[in-house]
Amino acid sequence: MLPYWKFIAALVLIASGGAGHYFFWPAHAAPVAAITYKTAEESDPYVRFDMEAFDSMQKNYWKKATDADLANLFSLSVQKAASATSTLLASDRSSTAKMIANEFAKVTGDAKKQLALQILIAALYNLPPVGRNQLLSNTQEKVLRQDVSNINPSRDLYTDVGASSGATPEELAAAYKEKKAKLESATSTEAKQQLAQASYAYKVLTDANTKTRYDQAKVEPTMFMRILGTTLYIYIEKMSPTTMNEFTDAIQKAEGQKGLDSMIIDLRGNIGGSLDIAPYFVGAFLGQNQYTFDLFRQDEFIPARSPITKIDSLAHYRDIAILTDNMSQSTAEVIAAALKKFNIAHTVGTATRGWGTVENTFPLTTSIDASSTYALLLVHSLTLRDDNQPIEGKGVDPDVNTADTNWKTKLFSYFRSESLISALKNNVTKPPLRD
Repeated sequence: MLPYWKFIAALVLIASGGAGHYFFWPAHAAPVAAITYKTAEESDPYVRFDMEAFDSMQKNYWKKATDADLANLFSLSVQKAASATSTLLASDRSSTAKMIANEFAKVTGDAKKQLALQILIAALYNLPPVGRNQLLSNTQEKVLRQDVSNINPSRDLYTDVGASSGATPEELAAAYKEKKAKLESATSTEAKQQLAQASYAYKVLTDANTKTRYDQAKVEPTMFMRILGTTLYIYIEKMSPTTMNEFTDAIQKAEGQKGLDSMIIDLRGNIGGSLDIAPYFVGAFLGQNQYTFDLFRQDEFIPARSPITKIDSLAHYRDIAILTDNMSQSTAEVIAAALKKFNIAHTVGTATRGWGTVENTFPLTTSIDASSTYALLLVHSLTLRDDNQPIEGKGVDPDVNTADTNWKTKLFSYFRSESLISALKNNVTKPPLRD
């Protein structure tokens, strides 16, 4: 087979009749094939838009859905969107298209677009887990992806410090010193908040690694570290595509500290984020191509394997504790469950939130709006606990539950490091150490 670019070049040469020769065929000699659709009703772009979503749900939704399942779902959604009782002649795809077409025949103009959107919004909302599946415009999808990547386009850390974009370390230091002196003399709540923002921004912009990530893509840190005795404490606020790099940076920085023998990974309040990081994070402890966890999709278990080699220096941490609470969710729950399953770490705190779904976007190619495109945000897979039960609605249970009156005593059943046990006792009931 020709390489892709050569294959394209060959097509171009054939289409032009060869170098130096051109052949023009009468229009009637090469008739254009008629466009066909799965049903006659789908010649209408508004019907086609909703039925494309019908097909995408059947293919990409985490749970197997028959034509009958989706036909009944769309019947209820049409009734909701059109505020009318619609007749579904049979619980199949073609009858669904006919039912939707009948409703579009009753409206004109922009009302057709609004009806098409409202039908999908209602259908997606009612797919379990309720409210987790959505219809996104291209603008909404962009915002979602920026959030997952931990990018806030409305915020400028250089402005928070009082410096110009790309300022040198000396300029940053001077600007921060001036702003800090001004805000420290103020007593208002707003001034205190601005000082906290300035301090955070200065810390980000004076670290070579975090500054580079921010300058290149406006990505802010997701991880914060401290040394507590002989314990390395790492707080991960959320999971973004840069979190693994930040974790590696933290481990490398800690190598300069002698005597570290334990670690706390604080996932309290971690809202999750990019699932892509999970096999990397777990793989850092297990090694390349090792099984890390399973996803469940359409009656199948889908194993995820580590794409990276083991970080050798992690072997120094003989005791590892993971802190969780009822707001640890999504990817944070997957990582906690996996590290617990392989006895790499023990969990301390309370049960996690139980947000055990993996969402992804699936574009709709049918156009019903010249100014916008749309995509389905669908629950694509379910995540599983260390006991292979779904995380959704259950969460990950801690080894040491801090809701128990004797939780401090139970620490000795799981950990040997005095430094780690002391750090847990002193910090587990306090907010995460972010600064």
